[in-house]
Amino acid sequence: MNNALKFYINGEWVPAESGNTLDVVNPATEQAFISIAVGNAADVDKAVDAAVKAFPAFSVTTVEARLALLKNILRVYNLRYEDLVQAVSSEMGAPLHFARDAQIWSGRAHLESTISALEKFQFSEDHGTTHVVREAIGVCALITPWNWPLNQIVCKVAPAIAAGCTIVLKPSEIAPLTGIIFAEILHEAGVPAGVFNLVNGNGPDVGQPMASHPQVDMVSFTGSTRAGIMVAKSAADTVKRVAQELGGKSANILLEDADFEVAVAKGVQGCFSNSGQSCDAPTRMLVPRAQHARALEIAKATAEKLVTGSPLEDSSNLGPVISEAQFLKIQGLIATGIEEGATLVTGGLGRPAGLDQGYYVQPTVFGNVTAQMTIAREEIFGPVLSIIPYDNEEQAIEIANDTVYGLAAYVQSRNIEHARAVAKRMRAGSVYLNYPDWDTFAPFGGYKQSGNGREYAGWGIHDFLEIKGIVGWGH
Repeated sequence: MNNALKFYINGEWVPAESGNTLDVVNPATEQAFISIAVGNAADVDKAVDAAVKAFPAFSVTTVEARLALLKNILRVYNLRYEDLVQAVSSEMGAPLHFARDAQIWSGRAHLESTISALEKFQFSEDHGTTHVVREAIGVCALITPWNWPLNQIVCKVAPAIAAGCTIVLKPSEIAPLTGIIFAEILHEAGVPAGVFNLVNGNGPDVGQPMASHPQVDMVSFTGSTRAGIMVAKSAADTVKRVAQELGGKSANILLEDADFEVAVAKGVQGCFSNSGQSCDAPTRMLVPRAQHARALEIAKATAEKLVTGSPLEDSSNLGPVISEAQFLKIQGLIATGIEEGATLVTGGLGRPAGLDQGYYVQPTVFGNVTAQMTIAREEIFGPVLSIIPYDNEEQAIEIANDTVYGLAAYVQSRNIEHARAVAKRMRAGSVYLNYPDWDTFAPFGGYKQSGNGREYAGWGIHDFLEIKGIVGWGH
């Protein structure tokens, strides 16, 4: 990778001002396999300056011109598809088939849905004699996470370009390679100089200077709630817009009329997908107390069929978690679950049998979990499922909503009207009924401490726009 030790600023690959580097570790081998440049406030200043200078011209380009640009980005993305697959597998340990069919597929799907949304998007309308226009908000600082790197980069960059904004992107320094390749894609696709800029680095040295920069008009951040609070505080002094997609502890309510064989098995698979490293994973399974023992049997059988192993093996369902720090955090929370009296159904402490290298976590299921246990309240971000028995539907809804988070919720029922009625009572930004397919046109974002703002397709475009009323236009 020729550009790992450079940043992309003002249409060129340039050396970092800091001169500092960081090793990127493959979590499957625990070995560093490449080094990247990491920046500081001076690099941020250069990138923001380029974005500021590019904004006046880019913000007034036609919708047709921006559509053509996004379509060209999609074309080049498809040409580099396999490069992205290999990168995300190496940097975060995703099994190759999952990298190809989910991680990198999602980036392409979001490009396609943003293009479709832009083709229909209304940037102006009349209200009586007032003309209302939606204009690009300005220079946008985008800070993205490691767990779905291309998904979150595209969810921010594509709508920002669609809106006519200019961009400074900081991918996660833990999984940065997909971001570097994406910058190469945008360069080859002909994105004008300064419209898109990339600076790698950590939160304190790069993310905070971006969030607090007086010439940045908006920050869009995806990551932990703790880090999101810090970003919002840094942005507050300049009263810039802050969009956040943060943590989650999503409940999966299996109603009494659910198909338990299907609902439990799919719930386990959904929780453990991406090695449990998804903010909207259904990590709390709520089951009627009379079905609790049966649910544990199905969950145990399902979990024990999953293969945890090398990302390079076709048979692997789960790869490692991202880092040693994450591995140790998950181990600590599993130990806490045992200490607090939850029933360990399968999995537990330590690596799976036969794996003595790599940050692999045993797929773990706990039963007899109560709503106040640590594992029922804290975001674990690993393949750990808590099964909570409930006595009646009202109690299930109460438990589901009894969390500081509100990113997603799941409801399972053979009766769709029943599922819909419960969905309306969930305090969450997304509610999924009977495990539907991924819909990249649906709004995505959270209630409460899961953030604010919405991503995906037209919802994402809205977040990057200001609203101007021109009063008296119709006289």
